[in-house]
Amino acid sequence: MAISEDLLEILACPACKAKVELNADGNSLKCVECRRVYPIRDDIPVMLIDEATIEDEQTELNSSK
Repeated sequence: MAISEDLLEILACPACKAKVELNADGNSLKCVECRRVYPIRDDIPVMLIDEATIEDEQTELNSSK
C-alpha cells in the first residue's frame, strides 16, 4: 500500500517545515528544501530527523558500493 495523496499533502519536514515528496522508488520521502530523505517502513513514513539521510550523503553511499 502506497502513501496516500492526502497524507502527502499534510506531511512536512520536521527539520525545516518544508513540503516532502515521494521519491521515485516509493521507499522514502524527500524534503524539497533541505534534501533530507526520510525512510518509509511498513508503509509508515519515519519522520524523525535522526533517521533521515541527506540526499548528497545517500548518493555518495550508493556510488561507493
